[in-house]
Amino acid sequence: MQRKLTILLIEDDQIEVMKFNRILSKLDSKHRVIEANNGEEALKILEDKDNLPNIILLDLNMPKINGIEFLKILKDDEVLKYLPTIILTTSTNQKDMLECYRIGIAGYMVKPLKYEDYQNKLIKVLSYWSANELISV
Repeated sequence: MQRKLTILLIEDDQIEVMKFNRILSKLDSKHRVIEANNGEEALKILEDKDNLPNIILLDLNMPKINGIEFLKILKDDEVLKYLPTIILTTSTNQKDMLECYRIGIAGYMVKPLKYEDYQNKLIKVLSYWSANELISV
């Protein structure tokens, strides 16, 4: 059974945010998206422990707090460390990928250049997490 997700999208590139939202609207998805432009903004959103997202989609290359720094802060928190975090980035750097998995991500998705490929990947990711049994923290 597919469930409606609350997704925290942490992305500083507004074109990427628009693409993400366009794909969701094409799917006629009922998912709720909370947007943060950087890690600092996301941490402020996550202070409200009564309204946490089901999943986090995180870009790595951001100002203020980059994705890896954000992950370390997230995983040090006794409540937030359980939130499934999926990296959504252009970085194919093997070192970044290994560091993210070492810290404890739930997945790593490289954004394809072609819109259709990006849409197909995103549909699969959201479909999986909609069907997955998630804990409430």
